[in-house]
Amino acid sequence: MRVIWFIGGCVSVALGVVGIFLPLMPTVVFLLIGAYAFAQSSPRWHNWLITHETLGPPIHNWQKTGAISRRAKLFATLSIALSFGITVLLGPPGWVLGLVGAILIGVLLFIWTRPND
Repeated sequence: MRVIWFIGGCVSVALGVVGIFLPLMPTVVFLLIGAYAFAQSSPRWHNWLITHETLGPPIHNWQKTGAISRRAKLFATLSIALSFGITVLLGPPGWVLGLVGAILIGVLLFIWTRPND
Protein backbone atom coordinates (compact mmCIF):
# COMPACT_ATOMS: atom_id res chain seq x y z
CA MET A 1 0.00 0.00 0.00
CA ARG A 2 2.91 2.34 0.71
CA VAL A 3 3.99 2.05 -2.94
CA ILE A 4 0.55 3.17 -4.12
CA TRP A 5 0.63 6.15 -1.74
CA PHE A 6 4.13 7.02 -2.94
CA ILE A 7 3.14 6.87 -6.61
CA GLY A 8 0.09 9.00 -5.84
CA GLY A 9 2.33 11.51 -4.09
CA CYS A 10 4.69 11.70 -7.06
CA VAL A 11 1.84 12.14 -9.53
CA SER A 12 0.19 14.80 -7.36
CA VAL A 13 3.38 16.80 -6.91
CA ALA A 14 4.07 16.56 -10.66
CA LEU A 15 0.57 17.87 -11.40
CA GLY A 16 1.10 20.64 -8.85
CA VAL A 17 4.33 21.69 -10.55
CA VAL A 18 2.56 21.69 -13.93
CA GLY A 19 -0.09 23.91 -12.31
CA ILE A 20 2.57 26.53 -11.61
CA PHE A 21 2.90 27.06 -15.36
CA LEU A 22 -0.62 26.34 -16.63
CA PRO A 23 -3.23 28.85 -15.51
CA LEU A 24 -6.15 26.41 -15.41
CA MET A 25 -4.39 23.76 -13.30
CA PRO A 26 -4.54 24.10 -9.53
CA THR A 27 -1.21 23.96 -7.73
CA VAL A 28 -1.77 23.96 -3.98
CA VAL A 29 -4.50 21.32 -4.08
CA PHE A 30 -2.17 18.85 -5.77
CA LEU A 31 0.68 19.75 -3.42
CA LEU A 32 -1.57 19.11 -0.41
CA ILE A 33 -2.60 15.74 -1.84
CA GLY A 34 1.06 14.97 -2.49
CA ALA A 35 2.02 15.92 1.07
CA TYR A 36 -0.69 13.66 2.47
CA ALA A 37 0.30 10.77 0.21
CA PHE A 38 3.98 11.14 1.13
CA ALA A 39 3.06 11.29 4.82
CA GLN A 40 1.43 7.88 4.33
CA SER A 41 4.32 6.40 2.38
CA SER A 42 7.68 8.10 2.87
CA PRO A 43 8.70 10.40 5.74
CA ARG A 44 11.78 11.40 3.75
CA TRP A 45 9.78 12.57 0.72
CA HIS A 46 7.18 14.21 2.94
CA ASN A 47 9.92 16.16 4.68
CA TRP A 48 11.45 17.12 1.33
CA LEU A 49 8.13 18.46 0.07
CA ILE A 50 7.14 20.47 3.13
CA THR A 51 10.63 21.96 3.53
CA HIS A 52 11.05 22.78 -0.18
CA GLU A 53 11.70 26.51 -0.54
CA THR A 54 9.13 26.99 -3.31
CA LEU A 55 6.60 24.20 -2.81
CA GLY A 56 6.62 24.09 0.99
CA PRO A 57 5.25 27.54 2.01
CA PRO A 58 1.77 27.13 0.45
CA ILE A 59 1.45 23.76 2.22
CA HIS A 60 2.48 25.29 5.55
CA ASN A 61 0.11 28.23 5.13
CA TRP A 62 -2.80 25.92 4.44
CA GLN A 63 -1.97 23.49 7.26
CA LYS A 64 -1.52 26.23 9.86
CA THR A 65 -4.35 28.62 9.13
CA GLY A 66 -6.14 27.55 5.97
CA ALA A 67 -4.64 30.65 4.34
CA ILE A 68 -4.33 31.33 0.63
CA SER A 69 -2.07 34.12 -0.59
CA ARG A 70 -3.69 37.19 -2.11
CA ARG A 71 -1.66 36.61 -5.28
CA ALA A 72 -2.98 33.04 -5.54
CA LYS A 73 -6.54 34.27 -5.00
CA LEU A 74 -6.20 36.82 -7.80
CA PHE A 75 -4.61 34.27 -10.11
CA ALA A 76 -7.36 31.76 -9.35
CA THR A 77 -10.03 34.38 -10.01
CA LEU A 78 -8.51 35.26 -13.38
CA SER A 79 -8.18 31.58 -14.28
CA ILE A 80 -11.79 30.90 -13.33
CA ALA A 81 -13.00 33.89 -15.34
CA LEU A 82 -10.99 32.69 -18.34
CA SER A 83 -12.39 29.17 -17.95
CA PHE A 84 -15.95 30.46 -17.83
CA GLY A 85 -15.30 32.70 -20.83
CA ILE A 86 -14.06 29.73 -22.83
CA THR A 87 -17.12 27.76 -21.74
CA VAL A 88 -19.40 30.55 -22.96
CA LEU A 89 -17.58 30.67 -26.31
CA LEU A 90 -18.09 26.93 -26.77
CA GLY A 91 -21.84 27.56 -26.71
CA PRO A 92 -23.21 24.87 -24.40
CA PRO A 93 -26.89 24.81 -23.42
CA GLY A 94 -28.04 27.37 -20.89
CA TRP A 95 -28.43 24.83 -18.10
CA VAL A 96 -24.78 23.82 -18.53
CA LEU A 97 -23.66 27.44 -18.31
CA GLY A 98 -25.78 27.88 -15.21
CA LEU A 99 -24.34 24.76 -13.58
CA VAL A 100 -20.75 25.65 -14.46
CA GLY A 101 -21.30 29.23 -13.31
CA ALA A 102 -22.77 28.11 -9.98
CA ILE A 103 -19.88 25.74 -9.34
CA LEU A 104 -17.29 28.39 -10.22
CA ILE A 105 -19.00 30.96 -8.00
CA GLY A 106 -18.90 28.41 -5.17
CA VAL A 107 -15.18 27.88 -5.75
CA LEU A 108 -14.55 31.63 -5.75
CA LEU A 109 -16.53 32.08 -2.55
CA PHE A 110 -14.49 29.37 -0.90
CA ILE A 111 -11.19 30.88 -2.08
CA TRP A 112 -12.02 34.46 -1.10
CA THR A 113 -13.36 33.54 2.35
CA ARG A 114 -10.03 31.94 3.31
CA PRO A 115 -7.64 34.15 5.26
CA ASN A 116 -4.70 35.78 3.46
CA ASP A 117 -1.26 34.51 4.36
